[in-house]
Amino acid sequence: MKIPFLPFAAAFSLATGASAAVSETEAARLGRDLTPLGGEVKASADGTIPAWTGGIQTPPAGYKPGDHHPDPFAADQPLFTVTGANAASHEARLTAGQLAVLKAYPTYKLTVYPTRRSASNPQRIYDATRRNATTAQLVSNGNGISGATVGIPFPIPQNGLEVLWNSLTRYRGVAASRRIDQAAVERGGGYQLVKFEDEFLFNYTRPDITLKELEDTNTLIYYKQAAVAPARVAGSILIAHETMDQVKEPRRAWVYNAGRRRVTRAPNVAYDNPGTNADGQRTSDQFDMFNGAPDRYEWTLVGKKEMIVPYNAYKLHSKTLKNADILKPLHPNADLTRYELHRVWVVEAKLKPGTSHLYSRRTFYIDEDSWQILAADQYDGRGQMWRVSEAHCINYYDAQTFWSTLEVHLDLQNGRYLAIGMDNENPMYDFNLKRTPADFTPDSLRREGLR
Repeated sequence: MKIPFLPFAAAFSLATGASAAVSETEAARLGRDLTPLGGEVKASADGTIPAWTGGIQTPPAGYKPGDHHPDPFAADQPLFTVTGANAASHEARLTAGQLAVLKAYPTYKLTVYPTRRSASNPQRIYDATRRNATTAQLVSNGNGISGATVGIPFPIPQNGLEVLWNSLTRYRGVAASRRIDQAAVERGGGYQLVKFEDEFLFNYTRPDITLKELEDTNTLIYYKQAAVAPARVAGSILIAHETMDQVKEPRRAWVYNAGRRRVTRAPNVAYDNPGTNADGQRTSDQFDMFNGAPDRYEWTLVGKKEMIVPYNAYKLHSKTLKNADILKPLHPNADLTRYELHRVWVVEAKLKPGTSHLYSRRTFYIDEDSWQILAADQYDGRGQMWRVSEAHCINYYDAQTFWSTLEVHLDLQNGRYLAIGMDNENPMYDFNLKRTPADFTPDSLRREGLR
């Protein structure tokens, strides 16, 4: 896969591992030739990718908070469809994972629509990003950050770890609750749904957060996940504190076991330990495409590239769909997915000598407009493609956040896949949730479990 070389300054940072806040002159580009989050404002050379004009600022007419988000681009018609038969002619704009899936599954296809740069955030996120640009630093050999709150820390990134931290800290609201379904789909299409109720408090983006509080708590995100169904897992609850520097202080996690009616520490909710109730189809650090400590990998910023990626997945998000409409053998229903051409940052993660992980190499494709990871390729210890991941995202109008509505992890070695986040048959996300850190303590978990 051919990807353009980086400018000399960026290449120097990659070679030395150096990281420093950019100059005031560089930061002044934000909101001018760069978007407030650091993407390129301009259209692509051929105009296929349009200029960024602010993303979605207001909901479509008739939308009410609490509704499933209607498709503002419903009138768009497909431009072309990529299949296994014509993949070679589109190879330059496809990920290695997409090419592998197209080769393996004749029913898989990418229906490509006009590019809509819909991602947007509230103005306070843009203002904070502008401040962070000249103060943010990587610390602890890139395993943490300092000098940044609320906004993107490195809108003009110099290396792969800075791009990763932009994704880890991206805006997803302040507090949110969601009811989602998960399915580990068998090769023949069979599955059993696992139903979750999640709550998040994004400590990093709280309006009142200070640098001192972030440093004192060392906490990026507070998270709670309650399993609702099936009966064999119902009642179990996980609470996790995502630390800013997980090598200095590993993720803090506790679990309430409904059978034993006890709260215990959960030290293994990290790295390549199995994901919660995922039937072995993802690792803990694949949730939300990547989470947790980056210390087991060497991170390289390969460059920026125009690629065909999942985007504006409002059709998949529709309340008119049932889970059975989406979940098909080998991969989700390809008639419901939408792909577009976007500029993405390409970051390679290679396992460090002397460390261990199920994935020896990972490639991430990260949206320039939102810092959302849109696609990821995971390789096994032999260097063979193993799992191919995609995040099908929308702009949630009520919070002005670009986030996934369906996350998919395709396993090319066993023909199964994991689908996470289906909300079609559930109430919509609540971004007006009021939570404080006190709602995510072991004592609060104990009280909730005993209700």
